[in-house]
Amino acid sequence: MHPPLPLKHQKMLSCKMCCSDPCPALPMLSLKCICILHTRKEEMILKLIKKILFLFMTVLGILGNMSVSVNYMFSWWGSPEKKPVHLILIHLAFTNTVILLAKGLPKTIVAFGLSNFLDDSGCKIIVYLERVAHGLSLCASSLLTVVQAIIISPRTSGWRMLRPKSAWHILPFFLFFWLFSALISMNLIHSITSTRLNISQFKSDSNNCYFMLPSQKIKGIVLPLMVLRDAVFQGAMGGASGYMVFLLYKHHQHVLYLQNSKLLYRTPPELRAAQSVLLLMLCFVFFYWTDCAFSLILSLSSRDNTLMVNPRELLTLGYATFSPLVLIHRDGLLVERWHVQWEKLRKCLLFICSTRKKKLSVLHYCG
Repeated sequence: MHPPLPLKHQKMLSCKMCCSDPCPALPMLSLKCICILHTRKEEMILKLIKKILFLFMTVLGILGNMSVSVNYMFSWWGSPEKKPVHLILIHLAFTNTVILLAKGLPKTIVAFGLSNFLDDSGCKIIVYLERVAHGLSLCASSLLTVVQAIIISPRTSGWRMLRPKSAWHILPFFLFFWLFSALISMNLIHSITSTRLNISQFKSDSNNCYFMLPSQKIKGIVLPLMVLRDAVFQGAMGGASGYMVFLLYKHHQHVLYLQNSKLLYRTPPELRAAQSVLLLMLCFVFFYWTDCAFSLILSLSSRDNTLMVNPRELLTLGYATFSPLVLIHRDGLLVERWHVQWEKLRKCLLFICSTRKKKLSVLHYCG
Protein backbone atom coordinates (compact mmCIF):
# COMPACT_ATOMS: atom_id res chain seq x y z
CA MET A 1 0.00 0.00 0.00
CA HIS A 2 1.46 3.31 -1.09
CA PRO A 3 1.62 6.17 1.44
CA PRO A 4 -0.76 9.11 0.81
CA LEU A 5 0.56 12.03 -1.18
CA PRO A 6 1.36 15.25 0.69
CA LEU A 7 -1.25 18.00 0.59
CA LYS A 8 0.87 20.18 -1.69
CA HIS A 9 1.31 17.38 -4.23
CA GLN A 10 -2.43 16.64 -4.15
CA LYS A 11 -3.17 20.29 -4.96
CA MET A 12 -0.68 20.29 -7.84
CA LEU A 13 -2.14 17.03 -9.27
CA SER A 14 -5.70 18.26 -9.06
CA CYS A 15 -4.63 21.54 -10.67
CA LYS A 16 -3.09 19.71 -13.61
CA MET A 17 -6.20 17.52 -14.02
CA CYS A 18 -8.68 20.35 -13.94
CA CYS A 19 -6.62 22.65 -16.14
CA SER A 20 -6.10 19.93 -18.77
CA ASP A 21 -9.79 18.96 -18.90
CA PRO A 22 -11.17 20.18 -22.27
CA CYS A 23 -14.81 19.82 -21.24
CA PRO A 24 -16.40 23.31 -21.02
CA ALA A 25 -19.28 22.02 -18.91
CA LEU A 26 -17.25 21.89 -15.70
CA PRO A 27 -17.18 25.45 -14.33
CA MET A 28 -16.73 24.25 -10.76
CA LEU A 29 -13.51 22.46 -11.62
CA SER A 30 -12.24 25.55 -13.43
CA LEU A 31 -13.02 27.68 -10.40
CA LYS A 32 -11.21 25.17 -8.20
CA CYS A 33 -8.21 25.30 -10.53
CA ILE A 34 -8.12 29.11 -10.29
CA CYS A 35 -8.23 28.91 -6.49
CA ILE A 36 -5.37 26.40 -6.46
CA LEU A 37 -3.27 28.59 -8.75
CA HIS A 38 -3.98 31.57 -6.49
CA THR A 39 -2.89 29.47 -3.49
CA ARG A 40 0.35 28.53 -5.25
CA LYS A 41 1.00 32.22 -5.99
CA GLU A 42 0.54 33.05 -2.30
CA GLU A 43 2.94 30.24 -1.36
CA MET A 44 5.56 31.65 -3.75
CA ILE A 45 5.21 35.12 -2.18
CA LEU A 46 5.49 33.67 1.33
CA LYS A 47 8.60 31.71 0.34
CA LEU A 48 10.17 34.88 -1.07
CA ILE A 49 9.42 36.79 2.15
CA LYS A 50 10.86 33.90 4.15
CA LYS A 51 14.09 33.97 2.11
CA ILE A 52 14.51 37.72 2.59
CA LEU A 53 13.77 37.63 6.34
CA PHE A 54 16.09 34.72 7.12
CA LEU A 55 18.92 36.20 5.04
CA PHE A 56 18.42 39.68 6.50
CA MET A 57 18.25 38.53 10.14
CA THR A 58 21.21 36.14 9.82
CA VAL A 59 23.55 38.59 8.09
CA LEU A 60 22.49 41.56 10.26
CA GLY A 61 22.83 39.55 13.47
CA ILE A 62 26.27 38.14 12.61
CA LEU A 63 27.62 41.57 11.63
CA GLY A 64 26.10 43.21 14.73
CA ASN A 65 27.46 40.62 17.15
CA MET A 66 30.89 40.74 15.54
CA SER A 67 30.90 44.54 15.86
CA VAL A 68 29.92 44.40 19.54
CA SER A 69 32.46 41.65 20.26
CA VAL A 70 35.35 43.47 18.54
CA ASN A 71 34.42 46.77 20.22
CA TYR A 72 34.45 45.33 23.72
CA MET A 73 37.62 43.37 22.99
CA PHE A 74 39.32 46.67 22.12
CA SER A 75 37.93 48.17 25.34
CA TRP A 76 39.10 45.10 27.27
CA TRP A 77 42.69 45.15 26.04
CA GLY A 78 43.04 48.93 25.78
CA SER A 79 41.70 49.82 29.21
CA PRO A 80 43.73 49.36 32.40
CA GLU A 81 40.53 48.45 34.27
CA LYS A 82 39.07 45.12 33.15
CA LYS A 83 35.30 45.41 33.54
CA PRO A 84 33.34 42.20 34.20
CA VAL A 85 30.39 43.51 32.19
CA HIS A 86 32.55 43.79 29.07
CA LEU A 87 33.68 40.18 29.43
CA ILE A 88 30.06 39.02 29.78
CA LEU A 89 29.01 41.02 26.73
CA ILE A 90 31.83 39.47 24.68
CA HIS A 91 30.65 36.02 25.74
CA LEU A 92 27.01 36.90 24.97
CA ALA A 93 27.93 38.17 21.49
CA PHE A 94 29.86 34.94 20.86
CA THR A 95 26.91 32.73 21.87
CA ASN A 96 24.55 34.81 19.71
CA THR A 97 26.89 34.33 16.75
CA VAL A 98 26.88 30.56 17.33
CA ILE A 99 23.05 30.59 17.36
CA LEU A 100 22.92 32.48 14.08
CA LEU A 101 25.48 30.19 12.43
CA ALA A 102 23.88 26.97 13.73
CA LYS A 103 20.22 27.99 13.30
CA GLY A 104 19.96 30.97 10.97
CA LEU A 105 22.47 29.91 8.31
CA PRO A 106 20.99 26.41 7.71
CA LYS A 107 17.46 27.86 7.66
CA THR A 108 18.57 30.47 5.11
CA ILE A 109 20.16 27.79 2.92
CA VAL A 110 16.98 25.66 3.09
CA ALA A 111 14.82 28.72 2.30
CA PHE A 112 16.81 29.23 -0.91
CA GLY A 113 16.03 25.68 -2.02
CA LEU A 114 19.05 23.63 -0.99
CA SER A 115 17.49 20.94 1.20
CA ASN A 116 18.99 17.80 2.73
CA PHE A 117 22.55 19.17 2.57
CA LEU A 118 23.42 17.89 6.06
CA ASP A 119 24.22 14.28 6.81
CA ASP A 120 23.49 12.55 10.10
CA SER A 121 26.66 13.81 11.83
CA GLY A 122 26.13 17.35 10.55
CA CYS A 123 22.59 17.38 11.94
CA LYS A 124 23.72 16.22 15.35
CA ILE A 125 26.50 18.84 15.53
CA ILE A 126 24.38 21.77 14.30
CA VAL A 127 21.35 21.06 16.50
CA TYR A 128 23.52 20.33 19.53
CA LEU A 129 25.49 23.58 19.15
CA GLU A 130 22.27 25.54 18.71
CA ARG A 131 20.71 24.08 21.87
CA VAL A 132 23.89 24.65 23.92
CA ALA A 133 24.19 28.22 22.63
CA HIS A 134 20.56 28.98 23.54
CA GLY A 135 21.22 27.80 27.09
CA LEU A 136 24.41 29.85 27.28
CA SER A 137 22.56 32.94 26.02
CA LEU A 138 20.03 32.61 28.83
CA CYS A 139 22.75 32.07 31.46
CA ALA A 140 24.92 34.95 30.20
CA SER A 141 21.96 37.34 30.05
CA SER A 142 20.99 36.46 33.61
CA LEU A 143 24.57 36.85 34.85
CA LEU A 144 24.84 40.21 33.08
CA THR A 145 21.71 41.48 34.83
CA VAL A 146 22.81 40.29 38.27
CA VAL A 147 26.34 41.68 37.96
CA GLN A 148 25.05 45.05 36.70
CA ALA A 149 22.57 45.24 39.61
CA ILE A 150 25.39 44.55 42.08
CA ILE A 151 27.60 47.19 40.46
CA ILE A 152 25.04 49.99 40.77
CA SER A 153 23.91 49.00 44.28
CA PRO A 154 24.65 51.56 47.02
CA ARG A 155 27.86 51.26 49.00
CA THR A 156 25.93 50.67 52.19
CA SER A 157 24.07 47.75 50.65
CA GLY A 158 25.02 44.17 51.48
CA TRP A 159 24.98 43.31 47.76
CA ARG A 160 28.07 45.49 47.35
CA MET A 161 30.11 42.75 49.02
CA LEU A 162 29.31 40.40 46.10
CA ARG A 163 30.76 42.78 43.52
CA PRO A 164 33.50 40.95 41.54
CA LYS A 165 36.85 42.48 42.37
CA SER A 166 38.27 41.37 39.03
CA ALA A 167 36.83 40.38 35.68
CA TRP A 168 38.64 37.06 35.95
CA HIS A 169 36.27 36.08 38.77
CA ILE A 170 33.56 35.72 36.11
CA LEU A 171 35.37 32.89 34.30
CA PRO A 172 34.29 30.09 36.73
CA PHE A 173 30.66 31.01 35.98
CA PHE A 174 31.31 30.64 32.25
CA LEU A 175 32.86 27.21 32.83
CA PHE A 176 29.84 26.11 34.87
CA PHE A 177 27.42 27.42 32.21
CA TRP A 178 29.22 25.56 29.42
CA LEU A 179 29.36 22.26 31.32
CA PHE A 180 25.74 22.45 32.48
CA SER A 181 24.34 23.41 29.05
CA ALA A 182 26.46 20.75 27.33
CA LEU A 183 25.31 18.01 29.69
CA ILE A 184 21.56 18.68 29.56
CA SER A 185 21.69 18.89 25.75
CA MET A 186 23.54 15.59 25.40
CA ASN A 187 20.32 13.68 24.66
CA LEU A 188 20.05 15.45 21.28
CA ILE A 189 23.00 13.45 19.96
CA HIS A 190 20.84 10.30 20.08
CA SER A 191 17.53 11.99 19.17
CA ILE A 192 18.53 13.86 16.00
CA THR A 193 18.83 12.28 12.55
CA SER A 194 19.07 13.60 9.00
CA THR A 195 16.10 13.73 6.62
CA ARG A 196 18.29 12.14 3.94
CA LEU A 197 16.99 8.79 5.18
CA ASN A 198 14.47 7.26 2.79
CA ILE A 199 11.72 7.11 5.39
CA SER A 200 8.47 8.83 4.54
CA GLN A 201 7.74 10.13 8.02
CA PHE A 202 11.15 11.86 8.14
CA LYS A 203 10.47 13.93 5.06
CA SER A 204 10.22 17.66 5.63
CA ASP A 205 10.24 20.64 3.31
CA SER A 206 11.78 23.07 5.78
CA ASN A 207 14.14 21.02 7.92
CA ASN A 208 17.28 19.04 7.31
CA CYS A 209 17.08 17.29 10.64
CA TYR A 210 14.38 15.25 12.31
CA PHE A 211 13.86 15.05 16.06
CA MET A 212 12.91 11.58 17.30
CA LEU A 213 11.05 11.46 20.59
CA PRO A 214 13.33 10.29 23.42
CA SER A 215 12.43 7.59 25.86
CA GLN A 216 10.38 8.40 28.94
CA LYS A 217 13.41 7.84 31.16
CA ILE A 218 15.57 10.37 29.32
CA LYS A 219 12.68 12.83 29.10
CA GLY A 220 12.11 12.50 32.83
CA ILE A 221 15.72 13.51 33.50
CA VAL A 222 16.36 16.19 30.87
CA LEU A 223 13.03 18.05 30.91
CA PRO A 224 13.05 18.85 34.67
CA LEU A 225 16.66 20.07 34.39
CA MET A 226 15.76 22.40 31.52
CA VAL A 227 12.70 23.73 33.34
CA LEU A 228 14.78 24.23 36.52
CA ARG A 229 17.50 26.06 34.57
CA ASP A 230 15.03 28.39 32.87
CA ALA A 231 13.15 29.06 36.12
CA VAL A 232 16.28 29.78 38.19
CA PHE A 233 18.02 32.02 35.68
CA GLN A 234 14.90 33.90 34.63
CA GLY A 235 13.98 34.33 38.28
CA ALA A 236 17.42 35.80 38.99
CA MET A 237 17.07 38.00 35.90
CA GLY A 238 13.66 39.24 37.01
CA GLY A 239 14.77 39.94 40.58
CA ALA A 240 17.89 41.81 39.47
CA SER A 241 15.92 43.78 36.87
CA GLY A 242 13.33 44.80 39.48
CA TYR A 243 16.10 45.91 41.84
CA MET A 244 17.71 47.99 39.07
CA VAL A 245 14.36 49.60 38.24
CA PHE A 246 14.00 50.56 41.93
CA LEU A 247 17.52 52.07 42.01
CA LEU A 248 16.95 53.95 38.75
CA TYR A 249 13.68 55.34 40.12
CA LYS A 250 15.47 56.63 43.23
CA HIS A 251 18.15 58.14 41.02
CA HIS A 252 15.49 59.83 38.90
CA GLN A 253 13.94 61.38 42.00
CA HIS A 254 17.38 62.60 43.07
CA VAL A 255 17.96 64.18 39.65
CA LEU A 256 14.60 65.96 39.80
CA TYR A 257 15.53 67.37 43.20
CA LEU A 258 18.86 68.65 41.90
CA GLN A 259 17.20 70.18 38.85
CA ASN A 260 14.73 72.00 41.07
CA SER A 261 17.69 73.19 43.14
CA LYS A 262 19.36 74.44 39.91
CA LEU A 263 22.40 72.23 40.44
CA LEU A 264 24.26 70.54 37.60
CA TYR A 265 24.37 66.76 37.69
CA ARG A 266 25.64 64.15 35.23
CA THR A 267 24.35 60.60 35.14
CA PRO A 268 27.10 58.12 36.12
CA PRO A 269 28.15 55.67 33.37
CA GLU A 270 27.14 52.73 35.58
CA LEU A 271 23.52 53.90 35.57
CA ARG A 272 23.56 54.43 31.81
CA ALA A 273 24.90 50.89 31.46
CA ALA A 274 22.11 49.64 33.73
CA GLN A 275 19.52 51.23 31.46
CA SER A 276 21.09 49.44 28.47
CA VAL A 277 21.03 46.11 30.33
CA LEU A 278 17.37 46.58 31.27
CA LEU A 279 16.49 47.26 27.64
CA LEU A 280 18.44 44.16 26.66
CA MET A 281 16.52 42.07 29.20
CA LEU A 282 13.19 43.37 27.91
CA CYS A 283 14.27 42.26 24.44
CA PHE A 284 15.16 38.81 25.78
CA VAL A 285 11.90 38.38 27.72
CA PHE A 286 9.80 39.44 24.71
CA PHE A 287 11.37 36.96 22.29
CA TYR A 288 11.57 34.14 24.86
CA TRP A 289 7.95 34.23 25.98
CA THR A 290 6.58 34.91 22.49
CA ASP A 291 8.47 31.83 21.31
CA CYS A 292 7.02 29.84 24.22
CA ALA A 293 3.50 31.00 23.31
CA PHE A 294 3.94 29.94 19.68
CA SER A 295 5.36 26.57 20.78
CA LEU A 296 2.41 25.99 23.11
CA ILE A 297 -0.12 26.82 20.39
CA LEU A 298 1.62 24.53 17.91
CA SER A 299 1.76 21.65 20.40
CA LEU A 300 -1.92 21.95 21.36
CA SER A 301 -3.28 22.49 17.86
CA SER A 302 -4.06 19.51 15.63
CA ARG A 303 -4.38 21.51 12.41
CA ASP A 304 -1.73 22.25 9.80
CA ASN A 305 0.04 25.33 11.24
CA THR A 306 2.68 25.89 8.58
CA LEU A 307 2.11 29.64 8.68
CA MET A 308 2.86 29.70 12.43
CA VAL A 309 6.03 27.59 12.17
CA ASN A 310 7.87 30.22 10.12
CA PRO A 311 7.29 33.10 12.61
CA ARG A 312 8.40 30.82 15.44
CA GLU A 313 11.63 30.00 13.58
CA LEU A 314 12.25 33.73 13.16
CA LEU A 315 11.52 34.36 16.84
CA THR A 316 14.26 31.92 17.86
CA LEU A 317 16.70 34.21 16.01
CA GLY A 318 15.17 37.46 17.27
CA TYR A 319 17.23 37.98 20.44
CA ALA A 320 20.49 36.93 18.77
CA THR A 321 19.82 39.39 15.93
CA PHE A 322 18.47 42.46 17.71
CA SER A 323 20.36 42.40 21.04
CA PRO A 324 23.60 43.76 19.47
CA LEU A 325 21.55 46.51 17.80
CA VAL A 326 20.21 47.50 21.23
CA LEU A 327 23.76 47.75 22.56
CA ILE A 328 24.96 49.70 19.51
CA HIS A 329 22.05 52.12 19.83
CA ARG A 330 22.48 52.63 23.57
CA ASP A 331 26.27 52.74 23.61
CA GLY A 332 27.16 55.81 21.57
CA LEU A 333 30.85 55.07 22.09
CA LEU A 334 30.56 52.08 19.77
CA VAL A 335 29.76 54.19 16.72
CA GLU A 336 32.35 56.75 17.80
CA ARG A 337 35.10 54.11 18.15
CA TRP A 338 34.33 52.60 14.77
CA HIS A 339 34.46 56.12 13.28
CA VAL A 340 37.86 56.69 14.91
CA GLN A 341 39.14 53.33 13.62
CA TRP A 342 37.86 54.15 10.13
CA GLU A 343 39.59 57.53 10.18
CA LYS A 344 42.86 55.85 11.21
CA LEU A 345 42.51 53.31 8.41
CA ARG A 346 41.73 56.04 5.88
CA LYS A 347 44.78 58.09 6.92
CA CYS A 348 46.94 54.97 6.75
CA LEU A 349 45.73 54.17 3.22
CA LEU A 350 46.28 57.78 2.13
CA PHE A 351 49.81 57.68 3.57
CA ILE A 352 50.59 54.43 1.73
CA CYS A 353 49.23 55.82 -1.55
CA SER A 354 51.20 59.06 -1.21
CA THR A 355 54.40 57.14 -0.37
CA ARG A 356 53.95 54.88 -3.38
CA LYS A 357 53.38 57.90 -5.64
CA LYS A 358 56.60 59.50 -4.36
CA LYS A 359 58.55 56.31 -5.07
CA LEU A 360 57.13 56.12 -8.58
CA SER A 361 57.99 59.76 -9.24
CA VAL A 362 61.59 59.20 -7.97
CA LEU A 363 61.98 56.14 -10.16
CA HIS A 364 60.60 58.03 -13.16
CA TYR A 365 63.00 60.92 -12.51
CA CYS A 366 65.99 58.59 -12.13
CA GLY A 367 65.01 56.69 -15.24
